[in-house]
Amino acid sequence: MKAFGAAFVSAFLLVAGSATAQVVDLSTIKCGEFVKSDKETIGYIVMWLDGYYKEKDDPPIIDFTKFQKDAARLGKYCGDNPEIGLITASDKILQKSGDNSD
Repeated sequence: MKAFGAAFVSAFLLVAGSATAQVVDLSTIKCGEFVKSDKETIGYIVMWLDGYYKEKDDPPIIDFTKFQKDAARLGKYCGDNPEIGLITASDKILQKSGDNSD
């Protein structure tokens, strides 16, 4: 188990190393820029947004089905509205509370 943990940490650090060289201010990104980003960047941003829009008392779980559904909804909304800010779109699609089924 320790070997697995060490391998996981090593793999994470290798992947995170490339991400740490870049700072992204999500408040300045338009939907059009977001949908044109490379797959890795989109993945990092969507994962961050998923955590950001969780409630404080939500359990520490990742629901991959919901995550993929929300990511697809955000991608479609951003594709249809390229001039809207990413955070504005995220506020609409990934609401902090209530039902996200609009």
